[in-house]
Amino acid sequence: MLEFKPRLTPYEMIEAGVFGGAYFSPNAGPVVKSEIDFKLFEGLDKNLYEKDKYSPKLNKFKTRSGLNFEQWTGYNWFHKDDPYGWFEWYCKYYSGRRHEDDDRQIKRWQDISGPNGRWRKRIYGMIHETGNWNSSPRIQQTLLHWSYMVNELDYTFWCKQNNKVAPEEWCEYGGLPSPSFYE
Repeated sequence: MLEFKPRLTPYEMIEAGVFGGAYFSPNAGPVVKSEIDFKLFEGLDKNLYEKDKYSPKLNKFKTRSGLNFEQWTGYNWFHKDDPYGWFEWYCKYYSGRRHEDDDRQIKRWQDISGPNGRWRKRIYGMIHETGNWNSSPRIQQTLLHWSYMVNELDYTFWCKQNNKVAPEEWCEYGGLPSPSFYE
């Protein structure tokens, strides 16, 4: 089985601000009704996931991120059982469903936001280079679409994997890494 450890639940993703509030609106995808259990979002404002029109200001990072439904369809990224794509699949997986498409979807997650995911590695490289935790709101929004939020623990791990010294690990004498860097 492939490793799959998303950082956020579907509820936490919607609550944080993803998909411009329009993931499950008729204007955002297929005309079919999703078979998702919307009890997952109980207590949340429906405008956070069923808004008629995509609104970047509803996104956590206040930026437009991702492709539209036609582009996703063109890439053949949907399985017929999950016509709204990865997030719909994740909601069903989180609710306990296991499916023939699990390995493909988990591999996609790994490639984007898993420990060696290209966007996860890229954002930590940018943060290290600039010292700015607000680097690339668009990449951070994309990662949020894949159930991942940038955090200090993973940044420290990235630094160690890439033989980089996180600023807080510099020793006060001569700029050498602190002993904790070598642990």
